[in-house]
Amino acid sequence: MKSFHKELWFEVPTRRAFINITPQVEKCLSESGIKEGLLLCNAMHITASVFINDDESGLHHDYDVWLEKLAPHEPVSQYRHNGYEDNADAHLKRQVMGREVVVAVTEGKLHFGTWEQIFYGEFDGRRRKRVLVKIIGE
Repeated sequence: MKSFHKELWFEVPTRRAFINITPQVEKCLSESGIKEGLLLCNAMHITASVFINDDESGLHHDYDVWLEKLAPHEPVSQYRHNGYEDNADAHLKRQVMGREVVVAVTEGKLHFGTWEQIFYGEFDGRRRKRVLVKIIGE
């Protein structure tokens, strides 16, 4: 069995954003040479997320609005975590959206369902963060 890993780096200029990282992940898969196996993709920061869904701007807007209702950024005084940083809401948003995804690799391609894409969700941007891509298989 082969193993491959690579880190993808992001520095989002805004507090929140959703970025389709499918092309970067597919490039990692191609570099790995693995044709059959599993791909793990996870955010390596506690205020960011990796998730799978549709690449549709209306849905991304709805996520942003919904998450802000669930865990509003302001007032920052509503959270005990806030002190040194004002990012308690980002931790909660990440918990809802998830840390990672696992995708089957079949015949050298990501084995997605209809419309599925991989996204990086940023909830406390304006600094450099990384995403791990780990692939195992043959």
